[in-house]
Amino acid sequence: MNPSTALATVVIDELVRLGVRDVVLCPGSRSAPLAYAALAAEQAGRLRLHVRIDERSAAFLALGMAKVSRVPVPIITTSGTAVANLHPAVLEAHHAAVPLLVLSADRPLEMRSVGANQATDQVKIFGGATRWFYEFGVPEKRAGQQEWWRSIVGRAVAESTGVPAGDAGPVHLNLPLRPPLVPDEDDSDWPEDLTGLPRNEAWLNVRQIDSHRQVVTSGPGIAPVPKTLVVLGDLPEPSMAAEVAELADVAGWPVIAEPFGKYHRGRVTPHGPLILRASQWLDRNRPERVLVAGRVTLDREVAHLLRHPEVSVEVITAGTSWADAGHQVRRVHAWEDIERSRTAVSSCAARGWTANWRKAGTALSQAATPVIEDSWPSGMAIARAVVHNMPDDSALVVGPSNIVRDLDLARNANRVAREVVSVANRGLAGIDGVVSTAIGVALTHTGTATYALMGDLTFLHDGNALLIGPDNAHPDLTIVVVNDDGGGIFTTLEPGQERLADSFERVFGTPTGADLELVCKARGAAHELIADRDTLIERIQHPGKGIRVLEVRVERSGERALVERLAEVARQTIDPLD
Repeated sequence: MNPSTALATVVIDELVRLGVRDVVLCPGSRSAPLAYAALAAEQAGRLRLHVRIDERSAAFLALGMAKVSRVPVPIITTSGTAVANLHPAVLEAHHAAVPLLVLSADRPLEMRSVGANQATDQVKIFGGATRWFYEFGVPEKRAGQQEWWRSIVGRAVAESTGVPAGDAGPVHLNLPLRPPLVPDEDDSDWPEDLTGLPRNEAWLNVRQIDSHRQVVTSGPGIAPVPKTLVVLGDLPEPSMAAEVAELADVAGWPVIAEPFGKYHRGRVTPHGPLILRASQWLDRNRPERVLVAGRVTLDREVAHLLRHPEVSVEVITAGTSWADAGHQVRRVHAWEDIERSRTAVSSCAARGWTANWRKAGTALSQAATPVIEDSWPSGMAIARAVVHNMPDDSALVVGPSNIVRDLDLARNANRVAREVVSVANRGLAGIDGVVSTAIGVALTHTGTATYALMGDLTFLHDGNALLIGPDNAHPDLTIVVVNDDGGGIFTTLEPGQERLADSFERVFGTPTGADLELVCKARGAAHELIADRDTLIERIQHPGKGIRVLEVRVERSGERALVERLAEVARQTIDPLD
């Protein structure tokens, strides 16, 4: 056995011992030892190997799987630009606390900075975006190295999952390898036994504490403030939203929630962001305190509320940091405060005030529903049709930009089926990698069905994700593409003002005119153009096998007017309420 093969074999073996069950591989010569080792582990039934030709797509595939499983997913690449193409997913994993593990092959030291082919500086190439970086020494044919190799792999997995204390996130292991890069004909010639510890035991045992990492706080926990509004944003683990929602239920506090997480949404106030636009009603029913869990990124109205001088802002954090973009947070609670505060806050909510929030949600739901449904085929009407008709125990991956805001405004959380898990790449909210992320979620989610909802630019940006070779696992995934032929979100922002219309299409609208049916056909994915709501609902209620792309074409021109119309409906409906 040659040294490069020995190192790769030990690394993959130790990863499996530590619980890794999925590995993503991009082909390359320098990374060949890792490829052979991963393939051997798959053939032995120890893991699933996913081979992709596009490194950026592959990294988001790994991120999607890890986002649901919370188990690190290694992504293997060769040297050079292959590593650089992982950067977007590494940044997303960093900001969203997703356990990702980069295994990059590299040239040995003597081939760096001398003009060697496909050699660049890969040392800490991702900067501060990784929880930990380590570069192995070039492996040699001698005894005494496997303890070193296995202990490093153990620490990498621990750092990626945030154990024993910290935030989950990406870890980068750089492996300089010398030829030969393929297995020897006789791989038994090695100075020591490389089989590892008996009974498939991992070399490094790190105590697996509760996955919700905590900051150190002091004080009595979460105080029983009667007029408290709970705001749910994007959290590292989908199930964490349930813990906050249950606390709100115990206290009787109203909840406004972005469309992420996995929990029974019966307590969520329908159309919460629209309620906040009814300024007169809000003046009479403003909360004394807003209790925020997760990163809140979608609604300007929430940000405005948090900045109000008469509102106290507190956060519950599951990690070692928290979001406070407006610099308004006055108190930080550790995640453990949720459980230890249940008795103290039980039934503490102001009943009349809470009833007012409930009445507002009910009234607005009745008033907004016909406006949204009559707007078909708008992004809001499509998003509503999708999320209200998904079966129990299904998963939804939501794209960025306009579509996630359409979903946020249009859905009635109380009409979403139980045990639906909804996720999105909100760490940096980029347009890239969403199709790959959805495929990763679909390959990992064990429920009834997986769906993705996105705009046309998001879909086109990650079209290579549909290229899945015949020997790889293929997901069952329904992708709904809201095709407004360009950047619809900008119509609702400052560039969408009528006075700026002359420059809009060229630099913001960016229409492509792409034929999505041909895009899908070239990549072997089924495509269907949906013309009416009933057909879309039927396809959502009866998901098929394989990847299906359901395209719904919409006009961009009405988006801004629809948002403004709903805001006016909210004011007309809620402001007169007591």
